[in-house]
Formats: sequence, C-alpha cells, structure tokens
Amino acid sequence: MLPRSADLVVERMRHACLDGVRLVSDRQPTRLRVDEHTSGSPAVWLHPDGSSMAWIIVDIGERDWSKLAYQFGHELGHVMANSWQADAKPAPPCQWLEEAMVEAFSLRGLGRLAKDWKQNPPFAGDNAFGDAIAGYRANIIKNYAALADGQGLTRNAAAWFADHRSEIEIPGLNPFAQAMSLTVLAEYEAAPDCIEALGALNRWPGRTGIPIAEYLGRWETSCGQLRASPGLPIRLRELLQV
Repeated sequence: MLPRSADLVVERMRHACLDGVRLVSDRQPTRLRVDEHTSGSPAVWLHPDGSSMAWIIVDIGERDWSKLAYQFGHELGHVMANSWQADAKPAPPCQWLEEAMVEAFSLRGLGRLAKDWKQNPPFAGDNAFGDAIAGYRANIIKNYAALADGQGLTRNAAAWFADHRSEIEIPGLNPFAQAMSLTVLAEYEAAPDCIEALGALNRWPGRTGIPIAEYLGRWETSCGQLRASPGLPIRLRELLQV
C-alpha cells in the first residue's frame, strides 16, 4: 500500500461521509488512526488505554481504493455511533441494527465519493475510476436488494422482523442487517438530516444490549438531549412496529 495515496483516499471518503452532516456527539474522538492489516476483518480496535483516539483497522489489497473507502466508511460509521472506546463491545440484541446503519452510512459515502472522484480525482487523470467505485457500490446494493426481496423485507418490514427476529438479532453484519441497510440508506437519501442521529447512539448503559423497543426509545431521548433530529429512530420504530 502506498501510504500517501491511501491517505488521500481515506480523506476523500471522510469528506464524502461527513460533509454536510452535523456532528452532535459529546463523545467524539479527537483523532482517527487508520491501520492496514494483512489478515482479519475490518474493525474498530477498542484499545483500553484511555486515549481519545479512535483506531480503525482495514484489510485490503494494494491500490484497492474502492475496498479501502468502503471498509473505512463502515468503521467510521461505528466511530460516529460512539462505538470506539474500550467499553463499546458489540452486544445482542440490537447490534445488528447499528451494523445496518453504519453499512448504509458507508454506501451513501461511496456514492458521493464516486461522483466527486469522477469530477475531481485525487490522482491526476484518474477520473474514470469514479465509475469503478460506482460499480463496486452497485454490486453491493444489488446483492443486498436480492436478500431483502428473498427475506420479505421489501414487502412488509414489520412482518419481516417478527418472522425472523431470532436470526435478525444475531450480532454482526448478518444477511438480515445487510438487507436492512438498504432501507436505512433510503432514509438517509430522503432526509439527509436524519444521519446526525448516529451521533446520539449508545449514550446509555447497556448500549446495544437492550431490547429494541427500549433501544429506540433511549435513542430518541438521546437525540433530544443533543438536539439532533429524532427522525431515524422514529421511522425505524414505525417500520418495525416495535
């Protein structure tokens, strides 16, 4: 990996994800560190040293800029959702929903990055790579759309959740969280101000380890405390009927 080039891609994706989004959290890190590892999954390292730095780990191949932007965007979403300090260990039953929301956050960022790259590439004469980024994103969305259709999410979100709840609430970016990420992405695109609500996540004891009705209620309260838009938790409660 070429460090300077990787820095440029990460910086472009950071802007694509965050430009125009209010950062409302009272638990934001002061710095981001991004490490490239040669094995293992992308992650936020929950380092227990009391540092105010969020530490993101990616795992990509040489000059694989689309994958770098995608992985970084997902983990940046976790950082925005206050999941970067040592006590932020993932927990059921609601970790799946955070995964869906930060996956949508990354997909939104990829779309903006593709357009920006085409108009103003970070590397001279590389405008055409914007199409490659757009294609990378489109393939992910195509796969997730097939999951959503097969699972029944596109027909009735409440029935989907009730019928598959035990499978949905498995932690991680499971196939149900992947499908749900497109529903969340549609909300981001319809009402961009709702993205700021990610900064109000996980500001309560138990974090994702509480039932979903309580989780959404605490999230809405947290939005009020930070004067953030509560539109996203309200909409998710309506969709899932919890």
